[in-house]
Amino acid sequence: MSSLEELYEITIELENVLKQTVSSKNRESVIEKINFLIEKRGSLMNSIKPPFTEDEKLMGRKLVNMNEVIQTEMTEVLSNLKTEMKQIKKQKKSNQNYVNPYKNVKTMDGMFMDSKK
Repeated sequence: MSSLEELYEITIELENVLKQTVSSKNRESVIEKINFLIEKRGSLMNSIKPPFTEDEKLMGRKLVNMNEVIQTEMTEVLSNLKTEMKQIKKQKKSNQNYVNPYKNVKTMDGMFMDSKK
């Protein structure tokens, strides 16, 4: 199998992984799989050298189209992760405020300074 065909197979696999729904239970394994496939794909892209046959050019065009789909899927996964992280941070802060509601109060009530001598 040539480098281009292997790149095509990895790209298809990456596209399938990105189309999976990412839940809190499988998030870590999906991200690890995505990182692994992207690294492998990057190393294969560096090893591909011209000249190309007509079949390879056609496969290259398919790869470019698939890459656009992968880009949109990756941005969607990233935005979902960002929103989840914001929600977790907000929930953590609200839990802390519930446990200790007077933590952030910075008033000087109840304090008297006598300035007479």
